[in-house]
Amino acid sequence: MAVRRGGGHRGESRPRGARRHRLRLVAPVAFLVVTLGPVCWLWASSLMPAAYSVLDMGYPDHGGGPSVMDHGEHTMPSRSVTDFVADPGRVADVTFDLVAREQEVTIGGRAMPGYTLNGRTPGPMISAVVGQLIEVHLWNQSVAAGVSLHWHGLDVPNAMDGVAGVTQDDVGVGEEFTYRFVAEDEGTYWYHSHQASNEQVSKGLFGPLVVRPSSPASDMAEVIAVAHVYGGNRTLNGRTGDQPVEVRPGERVRVRIINTDNGPMDVWVGTSYTVLAVDGRELHGPTPVAHHSLVVTAGGRADLEVRTPRDGTAVRVQLSQSTAVILGHGAAPPVAHPTSALDMLHYGTRTSIGFDPGRPDRVFKYSIGRQPGFYRGRPGMYWSINGHLYPDVPMFVVEEGDVAVMRIANHSGEVHPMHLHGHHAVVLSRNGVASTGSPWWVDSLNVLDGETYDIAFLADNPGIWMDHCHNLKHAAMGMIAHLMYAGVTTSFVVGGQAGNQPE
Repeated sequence: MAVRRGGGHRGESRPRGARRHRLRLVAPVAFLVVTLGPVCWLWASSLMPAAYSVLDMGYPDHGGGPSVMDHGEHTMPSRSVTDFVADPGRVADVTFDLVAREQEVTIGGRAMPGYTLNGRTPGPMISAVVGQLIEVHLWNQSVAAGVSLHWHGLDVPNAMDGVAGVTQDDVGVGEEFTYRFVAEDEGTYWYHSHQASNEQVSKGLFGPLVVRPSSPASDMAEVIAVAHVYGGNRTLNGRTGDQPVEVRPGERVRVRIINTDNGPMDVWVGTSYTVLAVDGRELHGPTPVAHHSLVVTAGGRADLEVRTPRDGTAVRVQLSQSTAVILGHGAAPPVAHPTSALDMLHYGTRTSIGFDPGRPDRVFKYSIGRQPGFYRGRPGMYWSINGHLYPDVPMFVVEEGDVAVMRIANHSGEVHPMHLHGHHAVVLSRNGVASTGSPWWVDSLNVLDGETYDIAFLADNPGIWMDHCHNLKHAAMGMIAHLMYAGVTTSFVVGGQAGNQPE
């Protein structure tokens, strides 16, 4: 009996010990699953396939308006981005040929790797008169990553927007693409690559574009001032240092300023000046100002009217501490940076904008933050949109004819120049303070850390449009969303055989 009890005791102790051992193993495994499981999920969800459609990214945001499915059996007919083109039977009024090359460029006496259009950077100016149909033939001679051209600020048909992987495939070496669009609105614009744009734009693949009225002011001279930094060298129109322009004493000059860099630029003048236009839109009732600087955000433009003194003294239009346009003959006296900045929220006089933003069909929020996470499988601190990291970002959905209001709030710690393709938006308020001046239309809006803007736009240009930060380094790190019209689709993919890289 004693032997049986002892045997029974030993036989029962082994299972209990095994259970304790298993529990000791399960506990740390469970801990790892609980702690690392979400991390692994975030890592996996940040990975992108070799080819993907922007339509599969993130989640739809209808801004409180009806979704396509709310129409019951009357679903929205499908249309492709390639359907939105200028009249194919219309003959072009002006044509331009652009040859893209990857080649060494010389800036300020220093050679560096870069990109050119027709052998130069900035590329040649494209110009037209309101109503003319522009046709641009692009040929890629040697840009290995491919190239495409986006017409920044010009609200072209969607098929011509030039975003590789969204509205077209990039143009590979030896390939061609023809852009056709009507210059509907006068103003100062620019064009640049939207394929691997972070690198290609910074290294020279861009140029100015101007649409003039059919009856321009005959008594006003004109100056183009394209500001860009190449490898640390600040330039105007591709040249370092001050740029003299001969104008007559007492002459009125329209200075078209284009900021092609990733950050905002202060502009100030050695005399009074008038802001005629911002982002290609004329201001209503502008008046002369003095002793104020003007912020031109990344991608933004401003047209200034400057009258030179009748005594022949040259005038300095300062675009940074190291570069200026000198209007007139001889040296212009230096001008200290003003301590006050012009507030466009209250500049000029009010007038109708053509729609009622007080009764919007859709209201969106675009909240910009920064948080830890994964981007394309790599851990770090990344930009977020509405608390989500790329690719889990909103797809803002509208229907043609909608009035949309968007609140852009920046709590990320850095400034962001926000750029909506295909549309101009009017600024309604900043930090709760309503606009009291001229309608301030923008396609590129400088949003400082801690600022909140309410903007409004009319959904009158169907397609799929990028809505992203135009600090292209930020965009390349995932600060990208899209505006999609209901029923519009695209067959183009990011990545894939074409190697499309929209940012």
